[in-house]
Amino acid sequence: MADSKREVERKYEATPDTRLPDLTRAAGVSEVVHRGLSELDAVYYDTADFRLAADSLTLRRRTGGHDAGWHLKFPVSADVRDEIQAPLSDALPPAIGELLRSRVRNTPVAPVVRILSARDVHHLLGADGAVLAELSVDEVLAERLTEEGHGTTSAWTELEVELADDGDPALLDAVERRLRKAGVRPSAAPSKLARALAETAPEGQRRTAEEEHDPRTAGDHVLAYVRAQIAAVVGLDPAVRRELPDSVHRMRVATRRLRSAFRTYRAVLDRTVTDPLRDELKWLAAELGADRDQEVIEERLRSGLDELPGTLVLGPVSARLTLTSVARRTGSRRRVATVLDADRYLALLDSLDALLADPPLRPAAGRPPQDALRRAVLKDYDRLAARVGHALGLHPGGERDVALHEARKAAKRARYAAEAAAPALGKPARKFTERMKAVQSVLGDHQDSVLARDALRTLAVQAHGAGESAFTWGLLYGHEEAAAAARERELPEVWARASRPGPRTALKG
Repeated sequence: MADSKREVERKYEATPDTRLPDLTRAAGVSEVVHRGLSELDAVYYDTADFRLAADSLTLRRRTGGHDAGWHLKFPVSADVRDEIQAPLSDALPPAIGELLRSRVRNTPVAPVVRILSARDVHHLLGADGAVLAELSVDEVLAERLTEEGHGTTSAWTELEVELADDGDPALLDAVERRLRKAGVRPSAAPSKLARALAETAPEGQRRTAEEEHDPRTAGDHVLAYVRAQIAAVVGLDPAVRRELPDSVHRMRVATRRLRSAFRTYRAVLDRTVTDPLRDELKWLAAELGADRDQEVIEERLRSGLDELPGTLVLGPVSARLTLTSVARRTGSRRRVATVLDADRYLALLDSLDALLADPPLRPAAGRPPQDALRRAVLKDYDRLAARVGHALGLHPGGERDVALHEARKAAKRARYAAEAAAPALGKPARKFTERMKAVQSVLGDHQDSVLARDALRTLAVQAHGAGESAFTWGLLYGHEEAAAAARERELPEVWARASRPGPRTALKG
């Protein structure tokens, strides 16, 4: 079993002669208590091509200290990481191995660096005696591990300040001000591992910062967008496995953006390569979406139920909705876990990596981005305009519901097309994106109402079969019908605003 904690800390450069300033002068700190010395021995693991380090992940097996065991750290933001912990064992715990799968696939991880730390610990206490933060001064010895055995070593001293659980990040700022006044400066390396890898690399293999350049061609811009979406899919995999809020939705959106980019920018990327990937991404999105769609509908129904006066809630309505939700979540967890462990999914990730390694660029990819990107965006707009016009020409009912759903998908595609083009096309593309988002929002709410009515009918049938009153379900059904009708009345005005020629004229140049 693995446990999770959020780690908020900052690192600083130090020397053996560094003396700590009086930190009781930092706002909120009443006392500094010395907690003694400890010896830590950590072996860090990665693939032979350092895939984890490339994504700023750290995997270690550590002995010594109060939290000996396996630790896997994911970056969240500056100073913040999520740390997954598992008990000490000789082999990599399966629960942690699963969280690495999107990065390492079927490639084994092996020891790459050993770091020995002599840690001197101090606790920063508040007025009530509670621990606000832990300050550690570490004497570090890092050794590169090779197939032949021992490699290059490096030694340094560093200082860490880690916020206590639920601590106020403002404390870190207050402590840092005192440290800076004492001449202590933030560390240039984000982690011990990053510094160890940089300083112990064999001669001739020392990494230098990769040369970055602004995207210049149409291919540069499209690939930058594609690369970002692939990184999102891979990066969200562990969050989905951990069932973090909104992770399934965000991963699904990344797959949609990828599919949209492959379809929209066929003049840039060869469709003989991208079409098979679109099919696999559609499969993945469908597997992820089955649960997500139901989750959205249940939230919508629960909100509608909460708004009803108690006198209109007849029978065990809330209990039935909860029972349905629990059954769904149990089944969906198994389904998603099965999908993410499937060879088909791992093969898709490998194929996406291969596309980035050897992009299937067409001749237009090497040209300046303006013409190719604006043509693609405007073409997607024309498709959307045709679908909205068709839907608005139909009478309310099932056929119109389907047409509005098709228009919604076209609005997403036009929005994503403009998002990808915005770095090259600038303000007109960003304005266009916002207009498409407004259309998508109205059409999305309409589609949610269509799905909610299907769910309400099913719940009403189940309630009736169990001898319960179906009155409340019918009442909610009527509310959803009214909501859908309101969105349909709203759409012409929203579309009129979104289809004003300003941004499109600017895109045309």
